[in-house]
Amino acid sequence: MSTEPRPRPPSESAEPAGGRTADVRPRARRLPSGTSRRVSPDPQETVVPRPASGHTSGREPGAPRWERWRAPEADRRNAVHPGAWWLWALGLAVAASRTTNPLLLALVVAVSGYVVSARRTDAPWARSYLAFVKLGLLVIAVRVLFSTLLGSPVPGAHLLLTLPEVPLPPWAQGIRIGGPVTAEQLVFALYDGAKLAALLICVGAANALANPARLLKCLPGALYEVGVAVVVAMTFAPNMVGDVARLRTARRLRGRPTGGIKAIAQIGLPVLEGALERSVAVAASMDARGYGRSADVPRAVRRTTTVFTLGGLLGICAGSYGLLAAEGAGYGLPLLAAGLAAAVAGLRLGGRRSLRTRYRPDLFGARSWVVAGSGAAVAALMIWAGSVNPEALHPSVVPLVAPVLPLWPALAIAVGLLPAFVAPVPALAPAPVSAPAPAPALKESP
Repeated sequence: MSTEPRPRPPSESAEPAGGRTADVRPRARRLPSGTSRRVSPDPQETVVPRPASGHTSGREPGAPRWERWRAPEADRRNAVHPGAWWLWALGLAVAASRTTNPLLLALVVAVSGYVVSARRTDAPWARSYLAFVKLGLLVIAVRVLFSTLLGSPVPGAHLLLTLPEVPLPPWAQGIRIGGPVTAEQLVFALYDGAKLAALLICVGAANALANPARLLKCLPGALYEVGVAVVVAMTFAPNMVGDVARLRTARRLRGRPTGGIKAIAQIGLPVLEGALERSVAVAASMDARGYGRSADVPRAVRRTTTVFTLGGLLGICAGSYGLLAAEGAGYGLPLLAAGLAAAVAGLRLGGRRSLRTRYRPDLFGARSWVVAGSGAAVAALMIWAGSVNPEALHPSVVPLVAPVLPLWPALAIAVGLLPAFVAPVPALAPAPVSAPAPAPALKESP
């Protein structure tokens, strides 16, 4: 009589070699096709409820419904297109160019600064915004200084001081060095310098938010060679700011001064050396990638491309000038539309010469459209406000009056804050983990 080993029940566990406990469970019996059976869940298994149909945003169970509208963390799939950031910044720049009200200009700068602080990354080019702010303050100071020393054609009744005037020959009529300085001319210079500073700060916001490498990938094939030169020129300021900050930190750690003319001269030489080395490296990489190669295109296509491209660019320039000028709002928009159409046609034809392929192109998603649309809305609303109530956008200097913050233009500029809540939140670099401090040594008691 042979004895077979008794099979263990499913609840018991067998311990294989190695000391690990293996869970032995009975296999589920396969059912015939066309039949279904509801399987009871395992009491030891944690069941995560699936989100309801149509709500796959990944919010936690029990969270408020409004949390699914919050901006997600940025990755390559949902990142804002770099062209959208430039369109948003250009919209703010157009709004700044339509007014001399210092309160509205300060609001434009505040909107751009808030969006940059909320959505910039840890990349080197993202640190250039503060440099553009300092450059804008320098522009205001230089504009006021020139108005004080060289005078201004703005008449004034509030005399502040009188500088000694330098006599000039008769052929230099209209130029004055020194003389009376009035409050009206200083306020006019302050308003004019603040407008130019706001334009520079808007450009700095675009530099801090848009990735230059991704922007170069998005250019059409006809502008690839020109785009490389433009992107290299655009990254000069952010890289220089990063080099200066790194060298100043190194000098501070070594106990050397970071201010003064001597320190600036000692920092400038390594910065120039780093710029030259970076230029050589960029040139070598461009040569290795076959920069400048082109395909054979018929002569008629080349001539048509040249005519469309140059005509389109001239139309864009004339239309942009018409939109920026106070008296050109009527013809600016049609010229801009015609120039854009001609330029797009020329770029499409010129792209036949390019042999470059594009790997994983950036998509202009819904959030990118919202970011670009907010800048366009700010520009359009400010142009409309300037045609309806120009006195609110251009406070009077003669006679001198205090500027007032108009309600509707201020609300129009506030539309530019939309990217701070819609654009994905950038993923910050993890903080370095510091080594634990050694435990103090115990002293032996005598």
